[in-house]
Amino acid sequence: MPLLGASGILLGLVTYGKKVISTIGNNITTLNPSRGFSVTLGATITVILSSSLGLPVSTTHTLIGGIVGVGIAKGIQSININVIRNIFISWVITIPSGAILSIIIFQCIKFIIDLLFKN
Repeated sequence: MPLLGASGILLGLVTYGKKVISTIGNNITTLNPSRGFSVTLGATITVILSSSLGLPVSTTHTLIGGIVGVGIAKGIQSININVIRNIFISWVITIPSGAILSIIIFQCIKFIIDLLFKN
């Protein structure tokens, strides 16, 4: 199963990685080395603290939050609100989509296992 998950991540990186990296690095707000360091450090601390408390956290969400935070510190006008809106909409869509897809996959696997191992 880890190989299946790694394959999915690799497929996503190959197909959309360049676009995602460009959006995060260039399209939300302008980053220089010190701002990039602040974003990374803030995201890292958030992930470590959340993990130590046993809270699930997305590294991507914390990274985007850090970038928005650095943009706000620079001035709210330095943030591309359209990009933030699109990212937020994609988060709202992907959570229920992932849940529905997981239910469908689980039910299919359960059905197949029941057919194969029916007593």
